[in-house]
Amino acid sequence: MSSPSQLFLLADHIKLSLLERERAISLDLEPNSQDGEISWSLESLRESIEGLVAEQTRLANSHDSAGAAALKDQLTPLQAQYKELSTQFYGAGGEPSDNNMTQASKPATPDLKQPIPQHPPSKSVRFMDSSAAAAVQDEIDEENERNRSNLFRPYRDEPSPRPDQSNMDNQQIYDHHAQTMRDQDDQLDRLGESIGRQHQLSIQIGDELDGHVQLLDGMDGDVERHQTRLDGARRRIDRIRRKTGDNWSMMTIVGLIIILVILIVILK
Repeated sequence: MSSPSQLFLLADHIKLSLLERERAISLDLEPNSQDGEISWSLESLRESIEGLVAEQTRLANSHDSAGAAALKDQLTPLQAQYKELSTQFYGAGGEPSDNNMTQASKPATPDLKQPIPQHPPSKSVRFMDSSAAAAVQDEIDEENERNRSNLFRPYRDEPSPRPDQSNMDNQQIYDHHAQTMRDQDDQLDRLGESIGRQHQLSIQIGDELDGHVQLLDGMDGDVERHQTRLDGARRRIDRIRRKTGDNWSMMTIVGLIIILVILIVILK
């Protein structure tokens, strides 16, 4: 059985997928490539919530009031998130319509005339130029894609054939369902680890951005200081030019007086 923390991670992933879908609609792109995946994820979230409700009922019947109360406190926000996500995806009714089911049953294959990838590569600014950082990012992207393809399979009206349970007793059926839930728990754990690594990577990118902002601030201070020095040098040059002009005028007057005196002496 999935834990509430894993279901919160699944709800966050569905919310991100819905945001990507709304973005595709706003850009006049084809959003149906993810509709089946979102529908399957919502169905998985609903079934897991129902399993937690049954577990809460079992705890209440076994007089474990503390465990039932703790589980109820986590179930309330989960049910509210599921209702909100269902309303956002299916509409006001919060239930899948025939149109939604038809779109979800279509295979998520790109159009031959206008190929649109189901998971377009994200465009992000990276300041790590080393090959090691690029290799780590490629490994994370590949693991994320593998986890998404394993965990969030497209919904189909005719799902894969299930094992024949007609010859199984109750214990075998219970073991089979328990194994299925354990597999889902493992997949959610891997998804949580992947989200944690992406969170750490985003923190590192944020730290690098802060460092670059500090470098830009320091560069702005240096530019301002150089501009102040240039302004001071320009003012000194202007003063020298004005003094030179004044001295030139004085020298011209003195020269004319000397020439006038010489002419007077010669003429006499």
